[in-house]
Amino acid sequence: MELWSYSETIAGVHKQMKQYPYELIALYMKENQTFKIEVETFCRHFTQREKVEKLEAFSYLPVKGQVKLKGPDVVFQYIEYYGIDPKAPPENPYMVFFGRWITNGLRQLIQDLSLKNRKFIGNTSMDPQLSLLMANQAQIHPGDIILDPFVGSGSLLVAAAHFGGYVLGTDIDYLMLHARTRPSRITQKKREKDESVKANMAQYGLDHKYIDVLVNDFAIQFWKDDIRFDAIITDPPYGIREATEKIGTSKENCTVSEQHLSTHIPAKIVYGLSSLFYDLLAFSAKHLKLGGRLVCWFPIFREDYQEDGLPRNPSLQLVANSEQILNKHTSRRLLTYKKMSEPINKVMEERNHITDFRTRYYDNREETRKERRMKRAMERN
Repeated sequence: MELWSYSETIAGVHKQMKQYPYELIALYMKENQTFKIEVETFCRHFTQREKVEKLEAFSYLPVKGQVKLKGPDVVFQYIEYYGIDPKAPPENPYMVFFGRWITNGLRQLIQDLSLKNRKFIGNTSMDPQLSLLMANQAQIHPGDIILDPFVGSGSLLVAAAHFGGYVLGTDIDYLMLHARTRPSRITQKKREKDESVKANMAQYGLDHKYIDVLVNDFAIQFWKDDIRFDAIITDPPYGIREATEKIGTSKENCTVSEQHLSTHIPAKIVYGLSSLFYDLLAFSAKHLKLGGRLVCWFPIFREDYQEDGLPRNPSLQLVANSEQILNKHTSRRLLTYKKMSEPINKVMEERNHITDFRTRYYDNREETRKERRMKRAMERN
C-alpha cells in the first residue's frame, strides 16, 4: 500500500488527508478512472453498515471518476488496527491507515492450503497461515534444502515446498508418519490407506519437492557431520497435545538379547523442554549453512516471560521474536535464529532452565477450574 496518512486516531487520519497536497494524488483522481474504497480491520469485525459509515467519511476526497466495486482502476484502502489479541480488542483502534492499494499479497494461499481439504492431518497440524509465515521467516528460496525434525503430518513441509524448497522431515512417532493414528476429523472413522505426508505434497502438485520423511529420535543424531541445511523450520512438542519423548529407559543396566533385537520396540522416556531446545539449537548450529535460519515455536507462561530466558546458542543470533497468545496464562513465541558462525568444539553454554511447561499448564488449568466452580457455587447462593 502507498501510505498517504496514518494516525493513532480516526480523526487524525482524516485531518492529514484533508491537508494532503493534491498534486501528489491527482494522478489517481481522474474522471476517466473508476475507483472504490475498501475497509479492513485487524482483530475486530465490522458490520456492513459500519463499513459504509467509514466509506462515507471520505466524501471530501476530490475523486472525479465513477465507483466500480469489481475491477476498478484505483483502490483506496482504509485500515483500522486493533492489536493482536482478537479475544479482547480495545474500544478504539491503536493505529489507522489510509492510502492507495498497490497490489494483493498471497493471502489466497491460506485458503488454497486449508486443513479442511487436506488429505492427511493430525491433531497438531499447523495452521496454513502460520506455516506460510514460518516459511517466510526462514527466507526460503527455490532449491533450498529444508528440514523439519518434528515433522508430524508435514504441514510445514507443504509451505516450504510452495516457496521452492526441497523438503524432508523426521519424527519419533512411527504411527503418525505411517498414518496409523486415530483420525483427527470427527466425521472420519478410520484413516484411508493412501494418507501420508507424500500424499499431501502430491495434492498440491509439490511432490517433486518432496525428499522423504524418516522415523528418528531427535535426541539420537544420525546425520553425517558435514550435511548442511538451508533452513530448519519446526514446531517441537510441548507435552500438551503431543508427548515430548525420546528413546530411553529408567531401568538400570537394561539390555536386549540378540534374539529379540529384530522385533524389539524401544521404550521411551520424557524429553524435557530444556534438553529438547538445547539439542535443537545445537543441531541447528552444526547443520545449518552460514546465514541459514532456524524458525521454531517456544511455549511460555506470559507472566514469567523474559527475553533473556529464551534458548540461546553462541553460533545463533535471535533475529525475530513474536508472540501468539493462546489463553489467559500461556502463549508461544515464534523465534527466528540466524547462524552467524560455526560452532566451537568446546562445551557450549549451560542449558537454559526452562520451567516444565506441561506441569505448569495443567496446574494453571486446574486452578482455573476451581475458580469457576467457586464462582458458580457463589452465584447459586
